Amino acid sequence: MNFGELGDIGADRTLFFIFGATGDLARRKLFPAIYSLYREGKLSKRFAVIGLARRPRTNEQFRDDVSGSIREFARYKSEEDKQWDEFAGHFHYMSLDINKPEAFAELRKLADLLDDQYDIGGNRLFYLALAPELFGSVSNNLKEGGLLDSSGWHRLVIEKPFGYDLPSAQKLNEQIRQVFEEDEIYRIDHYLGKEMVQNIEVVRFANALFEPLWNNKYIANIQITLSETVGVEERGGYYDHAGALRDMGQNHMLQMITMMAMEPPSRMEPEDIRDEKVKVLRSLRIFKNADEVKEHVVRGQYSAGELKGKPLPAYRNEEGVPSDSVTETYFAAKVFVDNFRWAGVPFYIRTGKRLPVKTTEVVVEFKNMPENVYFSSKTKLEPNLLVFRVNPTEGIYLKMNAKRPGSQWGIVPIAMDFCQSCEVGINTPEAYERLLFDAARGDSTYFTRWDEVSLAWKFVDRIESAWREQSTDLQYYAAGSWGPEAAQQLLASDGFKWWPVNGQLEGEVVWATPVAGK
Repeated sequence: MNFGELGDIGADRTLFFIFGATGDLARRKLFPAIYSLYREGKLSKRFAVIGLARRPRTNEQFRDDVSGSIREFARYKSEEDKQWDEFAGHFHYMSLDINKPEAFAELRKLADLLDDQYDIGGNRLFYLALAPELFGSVSNNLKEGGLLDSSGWHRLVIEKPFGYDLPSAQKLNEQIRQVFEEDEIYRIDHYLGKEMVQNIEVVRFANALFEPLWNNKYIANIQITLSETVGVEERGGYYDHAGALRDMGQNHMLQMITMMAMEPPSRMEPEDIRDEKVKVLRSLRIFKNADEVKEHVVRGQYSAGELKGKPLPAYRNEEGVPSDSVTETYFAAKVFVDNFRWAGVPFYIRTGKRLPVKTTEVVVEFKNMPENVYFSSKTKLEPNLLVFRVNPTEGIYLKMNAKRPGSQWGIVPIAMDFCQSCEVGINTPEAYERLLFDAARGDSTYFTRWDEVSLAWKFVDRIESAWREQSTDLQYYAAGSWGPEAAQQLLASDGFKWWPVNGQLEGEVVWATPVAGK
């Protein structure tokens, strides 16, 4: 299917400006996303893309780059598309030095030309796949160059990290807001575009089975795991100035907490949904001092180890990393949302590099039934679990207790397992497809608003400040392991444990086919 079949029923007419068009993000994510939207009829045929970078390129060379990107990373294969040449013809390139304001006047001429050629109506989406410190100057140059004078809408899409701490984020926001209004700014957190993260609110609010139980009366704890098997790769220089807390905690982890803890919105409108997320962030318990941080947060750094028989270097031996670095590659925390619904329920979060498996999962552990005469001491009663599997397998998993089959009395855990990625397979939409589609049609639901960003930094800055005071609390874990032992003790001290991820939980019997409806 392509836009030739569906006409203009998809996203609005859009002129895309991709700053950083020769970079890795554009190649791996943005060009394949635009192509998938085209193939699925979600993109108006009145669109154009201007790729912008300092490197010289002709239109033909740029289109060859786009073709190579799509062949390698897209869900759909361009070899099967008879209208490839028509699609590729919408891509144009301009070499641009973003530090020269006069160059933006030339960009305006090209934009106006394409606007007339494709009847776009002045709608412009500026995607800044650039370093954050450039956001302000590029925004100002867009204004000075006249690129915001067209008759349609104008939207700015920017990537994380949005600042390095709250003061730097405030400064960056002030620079952008001199040019763009808040409702024109789309801050991407690509985890919010993932299928199962978006499914959380549907499972919660559309099922009477769960919503009445979604509180501190019935839920014992919630665990969020975002683990990576890779190290810092070629990003050692950047990563050593960021660390796991800033790289993953301030955005992805806290955003997933808001999705799990938010109240039902009054309407399913973007601002109403984001209002409820902000309420969660305002309710996060801020650690008062360094001792509270040490009690509730574990930070670690990987030392040499191995995974699947392959030796792995220590973080301090990675390229671009100082030999005495105290930057964390792992952190785990016990977080509380101090409101009426969640008072007393711990949210355990953990993320790290060089862990045994790559996965993102959310585990909801319900309170166990009381031991009584019916459940004797000979019977092991496991808590019920609801698991959202976000990545790489997408699905929902429910663990229950049932009678052991046969004449012998006993209770065993059983699993009902819905595997979304098994059903949809390779054509599961990517997060960037959803988010680009939403930005082009003006749906800001799954983008982060400034008050979300500022509240998240306020929470994270308190932890960072404590770590600067107590640099000796860094713990080490072998690459290929599940992190420092203190992360296990974080739960054990409350009578809990980290549940296994990325597969069946121990001891259960799978009671459902992995693909729904088959």
